[in-house]
Amino acid sequence: MNDEQQALQYQKMTQTPIPLLITKLGIPTILSMLITNIYNMADTYFVGQLGTSASGAIGIVFGLMAILQAFGFMFGHGSGSILSRKLGQKDTESASRFASTGFFLSLLFGVLIGVLGLLFITPLMYLLGSTETILPYASQYATYILLAAPFMTGSCVLNNILRYEGRAAFAMIGLISGGLLNIALDPLFIFVFHMGTAGAGAATALSQCVSFFLLLLMFLLHRTQSRLSIRFFTKNIADIGNIIATGFPSLIRQGLGSISTMLLNGQAAVYGDAAVAAMSIVNRISMLIFSVGLGIGQGLQPVAAFNYGAGKYSRVRKGFWFTAVAGEVLLGTAAIVCFIFADPLIELFRNDPEVVAFGVPALWFQCIACFFQPFVVCTNMLFQSIGKSGLASLLSSLRNGTFFIPLILILPALYGTLGIQLTQAVADVLSFFLCVPLLLWYFKKLPNDKQTN
Repeated sequence: MNDEQQALQYQKMTQTPIPLLITKLGIPTILSMLITNIYNMADTYFVGQLGTSASGAIGIVFGLMAILQAFGFMFGHGSGSILSRKLGQKDTESASRFASTGFFLSLLFGVLIGVLGLLFITPLMYLLGSTETILPYASQYATYILLAAPFMTGSCVLNNILRYEGRAAFAMIGLISGGLLNIALDPLFIFVFHMGTAGAGAATALSQCVSFFLLLLMFLLHRTQSRLSIRFFTKNIADIGNIIATGFPSLIRQGLGSISTMLLNGQAAVYGDAAVAAMSIVNRISMLIFSVGLGIGQGLQPVAAFNYGAGKYSRVRKGFWFTAVAGEVLLGTAAIVCFIFADPLIELFRNDPEVVAFGVPALWFQCIACFFQPFVVCTNMLFQSIGKSGLASLLSSLRNGTFFIPLILILPALYGTLGIQLTQAVADVLSFFLCVPLLLWYFKKLPNDKQTN
């Protein structure tokens, strides 16, 4: 990218009206998130045709994928947030250093997780909440996911670097292509090649590899401001610490997501494979709704980081409020639709009366909680994007950690199945009431814009 193109990109990020800029960056991200969750739901749908135990395996491996995403997003959001602020300061050399360091660290951690996971796959599946009957299906699925682990963690970094540069459309191309391929390969591998649950894992792994190389192609073709090369990998330990500290909220958010899934599966397993399958399906549907809010929130991230780096703090404020309101409208609409059609939605994935009976109330509660999520998501992403990793880490720990973990241990003991169905929704509402005062306090102390030439 030449100097003229970099100047135009700077002008775009700092002068385009906030609603237009976030919408342009948010729509590709929303589409990417939707496709990603749709192909996850495709796995749930096709594997659900194999039986209730096979359907439960999807929920088990979901916890494994959350671990991979935890490290991928840690390095992706960490390096992406910093490089966006560096670009806001017109420091492209430092941006390339942080981008390359985050990328190669993600590959290293992906390899480590993949190797260790394959060596200890059976205890890992039990740790994630598998039952004896679900174990064979979960192990088959997880094997392929672990083989593709470096590509999955690497894709998280490539995707986030593109987004933080303000090039969400490029990220969308890679993610959507892989997602559509996964949807096409699922029935082929599962039913035509008779691979069963392993076929779903193979389809997901192959699609992740395709996404990785498509995202990498954007860098190889020099369509980005930052560059990827092993020679840019930092020799400064402080830079690595900065990436990890900035991305730590993502590690907490995704890591606790894996732990919460494990605990949820463990509590649901008390009531049999149907309960595990039901909560797996509900979580996939909820994640589809949540992806809408997450997508528009990720449209805020490059805008907040870039303008914070450029000293244009008023645009940071405007960006937050526009994103929060837009997220409320989009997420609320999706939640109302899913609340109304809860029964047929769950039946679509597993037409088992026990699964439906267990899943419908859980989906209702999570739909209600969706109205509290946009504010929490936007606050969390704002703090992470502008480098307030302490506040972002605190907020990241709430939904699936600070509130969820005690609730999933206490509510089922008090209310049985109702406690399992209620836990995530209660955690979301409590998170909202802690976020509000933190955000208002921070905005009150945010300075006026810096004067720039």
